[in-house]
Amino acid sequence: MNKAVVEHQHLLDTSGLYCPEPIMLLHKKLDEMLTGEVLLLIATDPATTRDVPKFCQFLKHNLVDQQEDQQHYRYWLKKA
Repeated sequence: MNKAVVEHQHLLDTSGLYCPEPIMLLHKKLDEMLTGEVLLLIATDPATTRDVPKFCQFLKHNLVDQQEDQQHYRYWLKKA
């Protein structure tokens, strides 16, 4: 697993929240960002492993990297 840190301009921590809240907050945060900026999303809901890639594919955002450990899922998204 790649543990390299991806440079990001924004952080959204949705720890403790469950579907659909992390995706709803992600959508709102991306609306506030500029094209090309990178967001680090931190989540604890295992459903995000399915939802975040589908969200990116549907809205054409770039999922730069994703990592997980025992407690957190991390996603780096580049705004389209």
